[in-house]
Amino acid sequence: MAAVAGLHLSAPVHGQVVLSSAKSTLFMATPLTFPLSTPSGRASFSRKQLVVFARRLSGLEEAMRIKRLRESQVTTKVRRTVPLRRGRVSPTLPVPDDIPRPPYAATSVLPEIASDYQFPGSEGIAAMRAACELAARVLDNAGKLVRPSVTTNEIDKAVHQMIIDAGAYPSPLGYGGFPKSVCTSVNECMCHGIPDSRQLQDGDIINIDVTVYLNGYHGDTSKTFLCGEVSDSMQRLVKVTEECLERGIAVCKDGASFKKIGKRISEHAEKFGYGVVERFVGHGVGTVFHSEPLILHHRNDQSGSMVEGQTFTIEPILTMGSIECVTWPDNWTTLTADGSPAAQFEHTILITRTGAEILTTC
Repeated sequence: MAAVAGLHLSAPVHGQVVLSSAKSTLFMATPLTFPLSTPSGRASFSRKQLVVFARRLSGLEEAMRIKRLRESQVTTKVRRTVPLRRGRVSPTLPVPDDIPRPPYAATSVLPEIASDYQFPGSEGIAAMRAACELAARVLDNAGKLVRPSVTTNEIDKAVHQMIIDAGAYPSPLGYGGFPKSVCTSVNECMCHGIPDSRQLQDGDIINIDVTVYLNGYHGDTSKTFLCGEVSDSMQRLVKVTEECLERGIAVCKDGASFKKIGKRISEHAEKFGYGVVERFVGHGVGTVFHSEPLILHHRNDQSGSMVEGQTFTIEPILTMGSIECVTWPDNWTTLTADGSPAAQFEHTILITRTGAEILTTC
């Protein structure tokens, strides 16, 4: 689950567009030629000035191409999709008394972001691997439930049962008053969707965000699934979002700067005209659910470097349109401001000397 950038802790906490470097085709067919002098005898443009002028035009054309692409995607989405509406939210599911709970479960007060980075250590990492493996397994099974007519409440019940059957606690349950055991975010919902009675529709996309608390450690992961026959444009958004996560993880290793993550994610997203949401960020995770460092997925000047043995999440959210958001009165469900679709993927990773180990795999 994503944390909120800016750390306005009254808001719910869970979990820049720069032009693509792709070359313009405007100047690839026929070279531009200009006379070296004018009939009036005035000084002509220099070759260097013409090169600068051509580059500026090329950059402008690329910007216009990206703008047209994003506008066409948004228009298609708005024309075909019924806006998301809140369904009926069923009562909170019980957790057996013998299952250990995280400290926040005893109160509805939203915890602050812990300032300590998470370093599980040699013994702790074994426990964390177990928690992350369980989260990945639950997520994989939850994804198999995704089909038209299934409600997100049914997915919540299944996820809840799988987690408590493993002797673990569903981390979202009771976190700052969150009423369910998993987040289910459909179509234009960026994140933190509360499961309810709404049935999934053919052509929907749904992000399922699973976090478990096992043996004192949290494992946090999410994935966006396709429901039925999904449009090519929506499938592309989902595919590119997963690729962005993979590219963000690929730059991670001991000594690497945190800002490289956002740079790499943004570079890939921009090639397809997608926006990268800035408000929700990755976070440290371990014995606490959310801690420093906060991982920015957009281009940024974040200071600091990764250290071997550190654990945190990377969880980019991409949109077809606006990266601005609106939150429903439940204080959790957050949608794109313009109703355009959004997709998200998330892994918990361990920084190693030469790279990063993805812990949330099964």
